[in-house]
This record gives sequence, structure tokens and C-alpha cells, in this order.
Amino acid sequence: MLRLLEDMAQPHPGHARLVLSNRPEAGVQAKAQAQAMGVAIEVLDHRPFGDDRASFETELHKILKAYEIDVICLAGFMRILGAEFVSAWQGRMLNIHPSLLPKYQGLHTHQRALEAGDRLAGCSVHEVVPQLDAGPILGQSEVPILPGDTVQDLADRVLMQEHLLYPKILRAFLARFEPPS
Repeated sequence: MLRLLEDMAQPHPGHARLVLSNRPEAGVQAKAQAQAMGVAIEVLDHRPFGDDRASFETELHKILKAYEIDVICLAGFMRILGAEFVSAWQGRMLNIHPSLLPKYQGLHTHQRALEAGDRLAGCSVHEVVPQLDAGPILGQSEVPILPGDTVQDLADRVLMQEHLLYPKILRAFLARFEPPS
């Protein structure tokens, strides 16, 4: 998220209005940086909602509408969003995923790539659809899997590529909405 904010501080087709987290303890550094950049911070802790996903998503939607959000960029938001919420934001919600989709949807992507003996891993930016990690892929970046790699080694290299890929893809995605000059 921090890399997106830093990129958006430059001339950019978009404007960051809100950093929203579902965990109060998450992203302290990014939240502080966002606040220093004049971006609003909100936390909607999912835990008090228990299994009531619809109520959580109703509150989430209210917050997004209050800030007049046009596009959602998910980064580390480890909650599966329901079909109704996702459909309401269809074509306006992006996610970064630490694998070369469609391979390794869901969790433990680096471990799965290592166990499979893959020679390449990477990351993907995709549009969010109701099916998990199945939306149109907007961009990918490959990372070689090196002999002796641990899950953490691979995760670190993939994260470096995520920080380069997501800002680039967001710029291109938002430029589609700009009126021609």
C-alpha cells in the first residue's frame, strides 16, 4: 500500500483518499505515511462482526461511499469479500496476489510453488470478481526460484516485484478513466 501512496504523490491519474484496514494493528507504518500525506485513515475491525459477513460489508460499503471512493486497491486485505459486495464494485476493485495466476490461488503460494518444483514464481495484479483470485489479470511479474530458496527468500523477492508492478498497473488502469486531452 505504501508504494501505491508514494507513486500517487507524483503526478498521477488517481488521488488517494483513504487507507482502510480491517485490522487495527496492521500497516502501522503505511497508515502513518498516509496520514502524513493527507490521506484519511479508517479501521473497520472485522472481528466484532463474527460470521456476519453481510453486516461487515455493509459498513465497509458505507465508509467507501462516505469518502467517495471510485476504485479500491486491495493490498494485504486478508478477507474474502462476498459476491454482492464484489459485484457492486465490479470493474473498480484491484488486488495484488503473490503468484502467477491462475496458478496458486488463495494462501501459501510460495510454499506451494517450492513444493511443486516450479522454476518461476511471481505476482499478479487482477480485477476482483466473486470467485477467489479469478478476475482478469492486468499484469504479472516473474521471479526465478533459486536453488536452496526458502519460503521467506522467495516471498522477499516476490514482494520487491509487487512494489514495482502494482503502482505501474494502477496507473494504467486509472488512465482508462481519464477523459482524452
